[in-house]
Amino acid sequence: MKIDVVLDTDTYNEVDDQFALVYAILSEEINLLAVYAAPFHNEKSSGPEDGMIKSYNEICRLLELLNIKNDGFAFKGARRFLEDNPCDNDAVRDLIKKAKEHSTDNPLYIAAIGAPTNVASAILLAPEIIQNIKVVWLGGNEISYPYAREFNLKQDFYASKTLFDSGVSLVQIPCQKVASLLSVGVPELKACMGNSTIAMALIDLVNKEVSGNLSETRVIWDIAVIAYLINKDWVPTNWVHSPILHDTFLYSVDKRRHLIEIVYKLKRNEIFADLYKKISLI
Repeated sequence: MKIDVVLDTDTYNEVDDQFALVYAILSEEINLLAVYAAPFHNEKSSGPEDGMIKSYNEICRLLELLNIKNDGFAFKGARRFLEDNPCDNDAVRDLIKKAKEHSTDNPLYIAAIGAPTNVASAILLAPEIIQNIKVVWLGGNEISYPYAREFNLKQDFYASKTLFDSGVSLVQIPCQKVASLLSVGVPELKACMGNSTIAMALIDLVNKEVSGNLSETRVIWDIAVIAYLINKDWVPTNWVHSPILHDTFLYSVDKRRHLIEIVYKLKRNEIFADLYKKISLI
């Protein structure tokens, strides 16, 4: 059975979100219902709002390359990170609407590959949807790692904390020593993805990131989330008590808290083989 999925992504932040979006669209195992632009702030944006808008434009660019119409499919998200109040926006409203159309037995999967403001805001504005959704989030590091600080978690602390505290069904894919295994270079991409328009566009993104250095690689972090949705054998998990996230970016554990799943390893070769097969067939 196909599973219903929405993708929340800071698409312009690096090069991995673009791969994840294309992977999700091309995967028959997934019924991708919508894509939401998430905020981010680094050297590629002047602030969270600018990051979200650039991500939305990047989503639209990729959809055009794939000849997919953006009619109620891509939505602009939060213009700031979560603080005292949840963010009300087009993406959040669409997420709440779609979540209410699902159930515990037929959940809406939320593939979250950026700062989780949109997802956390939807949970805070409509907490009843918790029963109808499952969040698969790439963010933070595993509990045994020396610190939780990582880009998605660090820039959106309160939203990340909401995911851990809300009781929502959560799969966390840690970055260091887990998603970081998904490293690849331009020669491999050229050899395995074919020469379609979208393949060349993705290769060009990575080539620019490595300044044409054929020996350098980039981590395509975010395809881990899509891989989990396609085949859980490639992305095995352990059940653990949801950690308490402190403002020092450290975790603590209370065994009275609810359980979440945390990915502990990835089958790198199987994931990339599936990605390459689907892109090369375009």
